Amino acid sequence: MSDPERAMLLSVHPRFATAILAGTKTVEVRRQRVAAPPGTPVLLYATAPTMAIVGMARIASVQVASPREVWSASRTTAGISRREYDEYMSGATRASGLSLEEPVTFEAPVPLAALRALGSFHPPQSYRYLTDDDLRRVAAAAPDTGAALHGALNDAAPA
Repeated sequence: MSDPERAMLLSVHPRFATAILAGTKTVEVRRQRVAAPPGTPVLLYATAPTMAIVGMARIASVQVASPREVWSASRTTAGISRREYDEYMSGATRASGLSLEEPVTFEAPVPLAALRALGSFHPPQSYRYLTDDDLRRVAAAAPDTGAALHGALNDAAPA
């Protein structure tokens, strides 16, 4: 899969997944450098207690800079307090702010158990790019998610 064709699986706390899907949180911050081109589909995995892929969005842009610069640019759109941000970024020298657009909530979340029933599947600690096998597994485990997921997976899959 070439860079423009890969999809990302992003692990987020359920409250952040809800805010991203509601459009009130449009920037997701990470402690490490994220190199993903605009348009990359992002599947949102809500961590415990939800433990399911609950929706998706697309990357509009990625800012990689110092934690201070990323906070300055995203403080009103990151959906976290300065204190939470500082605790999360403690010790980091670089940060990424992923601007997300086009959020879509899945009608039926795709539970981790359904993904694992189809083979080995491990949600990431932070994020990871999905392999072709991962994409097929997600599509197979998500028959009721509607056209949004299938369209994104088709966009992300190699031709």
